[in-house]
Amino acid sequence: MSVLPILKWPDPFLRVHCAPVAEITPDIDTLIADMFDTMYAAPGRGLAAPQVGRHERVFVIDGGWKTGIPTPMAFVNPEIITMSDEMQVGEEACLSIPRESMMVPRAREVTLRWDGPGMTRSEAVFSGVEAVLVQHEFDHLNGVVIYDRIDRNAAPADSRPRPPRP
Repeated sequence: MSVLPILKWPDPFLRVHCAPVAEITPDIDTLIADMFDTMYAAPGRGLAAPQVGRHERVFVIDGGWKTGIPTPMAFVNPEIITMSDEMQVGEEACLSIPRESMMVPRAREVTLRWDGPGMTRSEAVFSGVEAVLVQHEFDHLNGVVIYDRIDRNAAPADSRPRPPRP
């Protein structure tokens, strides 16, 4: 598989509303595999298709690989069904906005529905880190970036430049 170039802010493609995938073809399977390779090489915990210049509604996450417990998941045509009223505010970074992190409020729990192999529908509830990752990557599919979600009540020091990645 391949490591793809990641688009950087303010590339206008990051504001594109992505199109649904009609069928999971070998091209989509390759895209997903390449997105995992790209995410791990970056190194990140999530990546959405528009970040690599594709307009399909596809994203990948792996909330545990950095802690030695890999849990890779791919989502095609994801839909957020419900979001908890209870919020969590945490520091987020984005592979398309290098060397910055921001305090972002997110729902503590999210129910997501998506397509899988053979276009079978799956549904699951995500909480904690995985809920944050799902919401962050889902935002990318709708042209939303973390600058749009910043907690405006957080101290400016919480949205500070980060050192370059090795």
